[in-house]
Amino acid sequence: MASIDIEGIRKSFGAFPVLHGVDLAIRDGEFVVLVGPSGCGKSTLLRMIAGLEEVTAGDIRIDGKRVNDLAPKDRDIAMVFQSYALYPHMSVADNMSYSLRLRRSTKEKIASAVSGAAAKLGLDPLLERRPRALSGGQRQRVAMGRAIVRQPKAFLFDEPLSNLDARLREQMRAEIKKLHGDLRATSIYVTHDQIEAMTLADRIVAMHGGVVQQVGTPLDLYDRPANLFVAGFIGSPGMNFFEGRYLVSGDHADLKLENDVTLPARRVGGIESGEPATLGIRPEHVVITEGGALEGRVDLIEPTGFGIIMHVTVHDVPLKVFTLNRAMLNPGATVRLDLPRDKLHLFDGEGRRLG
Repeated sequence: MASIDIEGIRKSFGAFPVLHGVDLAIRDGEFVVLVGPSGCGKSTLLRMIAGLEEVTAGDIRIDGKRVNDLAPKDRDIAMVFQSYALYPHMSVADNMSYSLRLRRSTKEKIASAVSGAAAKLGLDPLLERRPRALSGGQRQRVAMGRAIVRQPKAFLFDEPLSNLDARLREQMRAEIKKLHGDLRATSIYVTHDQIEAMTLADRIVAMHGGVVQQVGTPLDLYDRPANLFVAGFIGSPGMNFFEGRYLVSGDHADLKLENDVTLPARRVGGIESGEPATLGIRPEHVVITEGGALEGRVDLIEPTGFGIIMHVTVHDVPLKVFTLNRAMLNPGATVRLDLPRDKLHLFDGEGRRLG
């Protein structure tokens, strides 16, 4: 396996810039997930690592070797696409072994590689089938098996689970994570699904507008988002935000909204009293309690099975609350809420995290 170093990478399509100077060091054996909304540049970056897109500026190094000018076949990487891209006239075994046959590997080496990959992916009973006789999840496992037999320096995954239904995605996420644990292969995985990113990654690279917003472990991004974009993108249901003015009084701080409602805030540096700020709190951290300082009206209830997402209006301000209390199933009810100061996130007028 190998490390992958991305240094000052820029990409433009004609006069339209897509990536604006990306720097990223991926360690040998690490599973890194590139996550962000459509159009953020994550798939373009992956294709540049694979050699499927030219680099406008910057360098890409695999195992210390600059690969900007190398053809995809010479980079010793394997890619798993959103579309399975299997040969319909070939059996599962032939699809998996195709790249080794092109390299004129020995029959013994091919048989051993296919057998080993099939065992890891549970494909042994399917080796003689054609793709049309397989389910979507089985086809995706074949596509991964085809990559594994090559024993490349790195695996690249481009939204490989997007075509699967929710239950299959859940199953395949577990299989990919187990597979990485077995192989310890350097892997880069692209997705717009933050649940996939949180469950799979050693580190997440959050991207927006062609710029890396934050790099860290899943819990780093969840607990200490660097800015409003990361705070809003990571987590489901999404974080609540309130815009207002940051006010300091003694040892305490508050946020005053435009409608003159005052919410608790944390005392932090990097901002002066009276400056614009945004307060954030995750729905699961809002506390429902009889002695709560805020009164809200329940507008909408979304049962999820495990818990309940409540849409509440507090002084004309919308707020989402996640609770496990099934007694809170009455739209139109009045509830008392608290926003614990130690669970609050504060961002400055530019959207950057404070404190």
